Amino acid sequence: MEKQQSSLIGRPRGFDADQALERAMLVFWEHGYEGASTAVLTNAMGVSTTSMYAAFGNKEKLFRRVLERYTEGPSAYFAQALEEPTALNVATAVLAGTVRTTSGPAHPHGCLGVQGALTTSGSGQEVRDLLVAWRNDGYCRLRERFQRAVDDGDLPPQTDPGLLARYLTTFAYGIAVQAASGVDRDELREMADAALRNWPPV
Repeated sequence: MEKQQSSLIGRPRGFDADQALERAMLVFWEHGYEGASTAVLTNAMGVSTTSMYAAFGNKEKLFRRVLERYTEGPSAYFAQALEEPTALNVATAVLAGTVRTTSGPAHPHGCLGVQGALTTSGSGQEVRDLLVAWRNDGYCRLRERFQRAVDDGDLPPQTDPGLLARYLTTFAYGIAVQAASGVDRDELREMADAALRNWPPV
């Protein structure tokens, strides 16, 4: 009970943790891990530094919560794409979701999971490793899905599922970088369509 009470110290009346987490996600998405200072975060979240630490722990723990929210929210298209009936449908849905999420008008452009901590100082190494693992998880899930497609005859038997998954994730991350650089959505869609023209024929 004492632990629960102490976690509430400094939390302002009407504190909405869910809304604060959403705002923190947008800050990290726009500025990256190291670029998101505590002052910028607390200002966007509408809380004091004490309240932020009481509710979410330190900055790294907050980022971990944000990444979970990003995975279950803006990036949820990825898990949904894996449920598509064919490998080509999976790839189409992944790239369409990438374009939609990385170039939407209502949030920062680019991908939090790609650009959140590409370069960090020693203090941000754990976050960098976290995002490497996050990206690798996406690759592994795609590889497993494409292996099933090979086993089911949906992809040619000579297809290398790992190479195909690496091709798709690399292209998707490239779209995210292009979106962050200001390339418009129509051009990103054309790029995705071009990539899918090279899909292995059944």
